[in-house]
Formats: sequence, structure tokens, C-alpha cells
Amino acid sequence: MTRPRQHNWLLCYDIADPRRLQRVHRFMKDHGWPLQYSVFQLKASDVQLDALVEDLERLIEPAADDIRIYPLHNRPRKVIIGKRLFPEGVMLFDNLTDLFDE
Repeated sequence: MTRPRQHNWLLCYDIADPRRLQRVHRFMKDHGWPLQYSVFQLKASDVQLDALVEDLERLIEPAADDIRIYPLHNRPRKVIIGKRLFPEGVMLFDNLTDLFDE
């Protein structure tokens, strides 16, 4: 059986209430890689992304909060200006095939 194809996504949020903000942040730490406090990268199939959105909808107040999800190319170009998340020379891969994909 073939696994559904996963895609890279960028998820950003602006949550008005500090308690909801903490809940969303804790939830997202279990589902993606934090790039900044309210910005995450995640890898998910369309079905997995739909389930994630349903879970997030239960955590927020739609009239006050904002969550946006953008598709990323599977091999995005990365530019970092300023403070780095990891020291120079340290790279994070979600699997070893990322090292060899061209």
C-alpha cells in the first residue's frame, strides 16, 4: 500500500489571548519544527493537514486569532539573516534522504 505523499508547509499564527497562544504553541511543537516562536515548518499529507487544521480550529477563537498555512517547495531555498537557530555547520533534516535528494 502506498503512503500518501507528504508536502512541506509553513504555518504562522497570531493568537490574541496568551493562554490560547501557549496551547497552540505546545500543540505545534508536537507537529512541526519551530522556526520562530509563531512560525513552524511541518511535513504532512493533505489528509494529515486537514486533521491538523481541525485540531487547531478547536484551540483558537476565529474572531480574534489568525492562522495561515503556506505550501513550500520540497527543496526550498533557505536564506538566514541574523541570529541562527543552530550554530554554523549544523543542519537539521527530517530524514536522511534529504541529504541525497537532488
